[in-house]
Amino acid sequence: MTEPIITFKNFSFKYDSQAFPTLQDINLTINRGEKILIAGPSGSGKSTIGRCINGLIPNIDTGTITGECLINGKNIKETDLFDLSFTTSTILQDTDSQFIGLTVGEDIAFVLENDCRPQNKIRQTVHRWADELEISHLLKQAPQSLSGGQKQTVALAGVLIDESPILLFDEPLANLDPASGMKTMALIDQIQKELNATVIIIEHRLEEVLSQPIDRVILVNDGKIIADKSPNDLLHQNKLEDIGVRSPLYLTALVKAGVDLDTIPDLTSIEALPDDAKIGQKLQEWTDDASLISTKEEKHSLLELKGVGHRYNHLQVNPLRDVTTTINKGDFVSIVGQNGAGKTTLCRIICGFIPNEGKILFDDDDLSQYSIKQISEKIGYVMQDPNQMISQKMIFDEVALGLRLRGYSKEEIKDKVFETLKICGLYPYRHWPISTLSFGQKKRVTIAAILVLEPDVIILDEPTAGQDWKTYTEIMSFLKKLNDQGRTIMIITHDMYLMMEYTNRSLVFADGKLIADTEPIRLLTENSLIKKASLKRTSLYDLARKYNLKDPNYFVRAYVDSERTSKNA
Repeated sequence: MTEPIITFKNFSFKYDSQAFPTLQDINLTINRGEKILIAGPSGSGKSTIGRCINGLIPNIDTGTITGECLINGKNIKETDLFDLSFTTSTILQDTDSQFIGLTVGEDIAFVLENDCRPQNKIRQTVHRWADELEISHLLKQAPQSLSGGQKQTVALAGVLIDESPILLFDEPLANLDPASGMKTMALIDQIQKELNATVIIIEHRLEEVLSQPIDRVILVNDGKIIADKSPNDLLHQNKLEDIGVRSPLYLTALVKAGVDLDTIPDLTSIEALPDDAKIGQKLQEWTDDASLISTKEEKHSLLELKGVGHRYNHLQVNPLRDVTTTINKGDFVSIVGQNGAGKTTLCRIICGFIPNEGKILFDDDDLSQYSIKQISEKIGYVMQDPNQMISQKMIFDEVALGLRLRGYSKEEIKDKVFETLKICGLYPYRHWPISTLSFGQKKRVTIAAILVLEPDVIILDEPTAGQDWKTYTEIMSFLKKLNDQGRTIMIITHDMYLMMEYTNRSLVFADGKLIADTEPIRLLTENSLIKKASLKRTSLYDLARKYNLKDPNYFVRAYVDSERTSKNA
């Protein structure tokens, strides 16, 4: 017998700071023990639904509520945050805002200490979850010293240790390397089964989430629920990208090859696809007809790194060390690898934010002789956490700040800011206060603030994490346009599709070392590198293997080139 644990009845919510409701007439019932994915474009209201479920609305985020929201039988309008906290545990999209302990161990233990558990039990439980999530080596480190992905894993441990009846995950994969993301989804599935917990996942990355069973997918757009279906029913509609949600790559490839998805009973995984020779024939014919894009050559050195490294403190297990490579003018480089491997550290060194071993040359000039201001005129850096960059209250002012400091006229500033805001999907919000934005929207503001300055080199740390497919495509297309004009782009990313489609080189890091400098498509088909760097083989390659295509690598390349061609059309 089903037992409702979350119920929205004709529910609407308007933030005090906004003129119109963020949620409109929501009707939704989630039963105890269900595993639900909430998906939709950025700003659609997904996170607001989550903030109702965990009680932050109306206890922290005040506004006007109409209708009813019941969490485990309690009306959120009549229940304080303390009482609701016993029902719902949350991993926020912005993990920094939920750390409490001075060390990772203290932070994981906090909820158990709050419940007055015996110290020996607390210690045992903390170590059990740290072992489960492979973060035992981080227990004595400060959460603030960790990489974005490591922070996400620590936050996950702090939530799972409490064993609440409702587990809410807001973009749990956003900062995790692909291998860690797959492990996290498997762990969430395991915990849900063991505890019979109700799991709510708010996430853009549909293919990764569907690597484990999901009961229902709730699609949200413009503050309304537009679909409530099983994953298989939703995938058969083939309309996800119309509202800013990326379809699994293997399905897009099948559609390109002319395969009728309605003839396939189960689309939720490659393993579920039928062993049908006709499908393989269509895929092979499409591959044989594909034409590959020739790559441009003749680039000259722009950034040269010689023996670069840095150690934050004596507790760091694998400090960045001995990185030697050359970045050419016009390169579009993806920096990939396991969480904590040194990717962000390397970029902070290049920007002059932290001291380093070794030498860095920019156009043959020693960067150690430059001030940070001089470096910033040549190299722009977008940080992983937007809250560490934002200094103004209003969106327009934040994006305009750099131009004002450089003495541009009011008209020039207005034109440049508006153009960049349109590219980043923020123009409708140009006069909004930044405090009203979601984490993903704040990220777009910081990207816009750097893009508007047009530096020679742009370094972006996870620019598409938390972005919907439409915004993702607009941002990456703009970066590709800048790259085609000769600008050098470097991107730290865990998004393997981004790496394949947009970048021409991949620097691969593991345990503080640069272990490969290779072509992106080749990287994602080499099992040894994939394992070392905690990556994940592309589903396109797996699809080609399933249907015994003559050359899986060529198939992957043909797919990527067809996507590039369609975007340039």
